[in-house]
Amino acid sequence: MPPVGTITAREPSTHTYEAAEHLAARVLGLLLPHRRASDPELAAGPHHFPLQLAQLADFIAAGEPIVFTLPGFPCKSPNPAKVLGHLPDEGERLSLTFLDALCERIGALHAPGARILICSDGHIFGDLIHVPDDHIDDYSDALAAMIEREGLRHLATFDLRAVLGDLPFDEKRARVHARYAPSVEELREQVLTDEETLRLYRGITRFLTEDTVGFTGTKSALQRECRRRAYGVIQRSRAWGDLIAEHHPDAFRLSIHPQRAGAPKFGIRLLEAADAWTTPWHSSVLHRADGRWELLRSADAAELGRLVESDGRPSHYETV
Repeated sequence: MPPVGTITAREPSTHTYEAAEHLAARVLGLLLPHRRASDPELAAGPHHFPLQLAQLADFIAAGEPIVFTLPGFPCKSPNPAKVLGHLPDEGERLSLTFLDALCERIGALHAPGARILICSDGHIFGDLIHVPDDHIDDYSDALAAMIEREGLRHLATFDLRAVLGDLPFDEKRARVHARYAPSVEELREQVLTDEETLRLYRGITRFLTEDTVGFTGTKSALQRECRRRAYGVIQRSRAWGDLIAEHHPDAFRLSIHPQRAGAPKFGIRLLEAADAWTTPWHSSVLHRADGRWELLRSADAAELGRLVESDGRPSHYETV
């Protein structure tokens, strides 16, 4: 079996392309209940995603495992009111387990199965979100260890170390930025003319504002600083996405950001949260008495439940 993320040569398949298209719609139907949408008012069906259907049908017709790429799982927020520390916890474990189980369900429909490549993007913009590179390394290494420990055989990780080896992180960031990042001017124009880019810009600005600790200036100065950094984060995120697409050109592109139907990426929700932008690395998990797991700010979860530890480290909260 080739490594996760490797696209093998096309092979003959027992599926006609028409049959592959039908099966692709069934596979996409498994993803739709977990869609992270920027157009939640749309009762989306498989036909709203022609690009993704075509990608799935190509894998199926060729008799290959379906390969997904998911940029995300960068590092924990530096705001201690939101998270339990700088290492993965129950939120990441539940999210990874969900993704692996989703691949297992796809495999029940498509015998060659499915794989998800977790493309950890923390080092890409660590300097902009004020998270040290050693914390990002710790998080990435613990995430890979979690995948191994939990036996999540459909998942693997991919980060800057896989692309540029042991170069200094500042040099890695500079190289990726220079080759792939759009200009600030281009992004400013898109913020003015494209609703999706404006929504992304506002969401990242909000996260940066919430996650900045120890800022000594005024609130308006912080807002200006975070708006400036938001453009940098979007530049680097776009650059990382293009780098991933270059290395895995045929892969089905997942996103942890809300996406509209028909977009090049398919937004996916990892765990339940009131805010569509909330992720396990910006929050903590509350295990409710009815069995539900919910993402909340750590400070909020602490008011509703008691802290649970695992292997001597804070893991999550549970209602009493």
